[in-house]
Amino acid sequence: MLDHDQRPLSRPIALVNARLIEPSSGFDHHGGVLIRDGLIADLGPHVEAGAIGDAEFVDCGGHVLTPGLVDMMVFAGEPGHEHRETLATASRAAAAGGVTTLVCMPNTDPVIDDVALVDFILRRARDTALVHVHPMAAMTKGLLGEEMTEIGLLSEAGAIAFANGKTSLANANVMRNVLAYAKDFGALIVHHLEDPSLAKDGVMNEGEVATRLGLRGIPAAAETIMLERDIRLVELTGGRYHAGQISSRASLDVIRAAKLMGLPVTCGVSINHLTLNENDIGPYRTFFKMRQPLRPEDDRRAMVEGVASGDIDVIVSAHDPRGAEGKRRPFAEAADGAVGLETWLGAALRLYHNGEVDLTQLLRTLTVNPASLLGLRSGRLAEGAPADLVLIDLDRPWVVEPERLRSKSKNTPFDGARLQGRALVTIVAGRPVYNYADGPGS
Repeated sequence: MLDHDQRPLSRPIALVNARLIEPSSGFDHHGGVLIRDGLIADLGPHVEAGAIGDAEFVDCGGHVLTPGLVDMMVFAGEPGHEHRETLATASRAAAAGGVTTLVCMPNTDPVIDDVALVDFILRRARDTALVHVHPMAAMTKGLLGEEMTEIGLLSEAGAIAFANGKTSLANANVMRNVLAYAKDFGALIVHHLEDPSLAKDGVMNEGEVATRLGLRGIPAAAETIMLERDIRLVELTGGRYHAGQISSRASLDVIRAAKLMGLPVTCGVSINHLTLNENDIGPYRTFFKMRQPLRPEDDRRAMVEGVASGDIDVIVSAHDPRGAEGKRRPFAEAADGAVGLETWLGAALRLYHNGEVDLTQLLRTLTVNPASLLGLRSGRLAEGAPADLVLIDLDRPWVVEPERLRSKSKNTPFDGARLQGRALVTIVAGRPVYNYADGPGS
């Protein structure tokens, strides 16, 4: 199909004979896309072979051509934990998974809590990454939850949103101040939901399975209580608020109520909580240890229902690379987290193939919704929009083999899973950065 390298494109590219899906409008028709100077120059049924001038011609074989995926939650190791992941390796995994934009979380070492670190991420990504990378800065200094960061200066430097990493901000007054201050700059606050006193020492969902395994549990209420508090603070301040991950039916009910009140509240769910449940932990399998913990099947089904109804706005990969030294331990001592950039799309398509979520609605949560929340121009098929695209074979079967994943770390909960559907070609700013036909090393 397409060749990819670091050189700028000298010729337009015409992707023809594709099923074009524009998630924001619901447009779903056969046609093509013409790319010129990194932007979508034209699209529709009239873009076809024989009517594309001197453009480089690519036959898409009738496969789905849609905006590239936008991942709002990636825990990259750089700086500080490059042995687990770098922006370069994360971007290669992203490109192979159809992801054209990733947002890296602030819990690096040092923490992304000042302008210099934001600048470092942007420069490092520009020099080494295949896809767009945006840093999410810390909302409190050192992620300690005590002193607010300079949200205005960080926004000007390029921070796309603000979070407290994988730690909830327990101090309600500090959280109130963060929301109020962020409102002045139109900044988005993304919060991890877990009451630290209720979650302390817990390692999986509280319930029958945890009791049977002899593991200390974390009640779903730890998530919901923190969410309910935050919603009250949004009422007080009017700040833009995004619940990074919800995982329980009770939390979904809180989100629905907040939206009915007209509050500026949105939420995400990880692909893990949509496709896995607490029973997958089985005989203490540490690749299934996550934060938030995997919940019972009823909560998983509620998350799927929330995606289908549109009450859940965004699906994230929650990509969190961990080395063998962190995972090959007793379950209670193991690090939490799982890689997900490369398996994100294939796992999400399970919901489509099972008939649980309409394809266009599923793509909205992966493309235009996160792009809109972050104020990005990507996520749409439209003239003048960035040519960040992915060509997807919805039916191509594949088996997840950890050793072939492009992430430095291999801690995938989908080890050996049979998935259906994957990215064939990924294009960033009009430049091909991944081609499935090139083989596993591409």
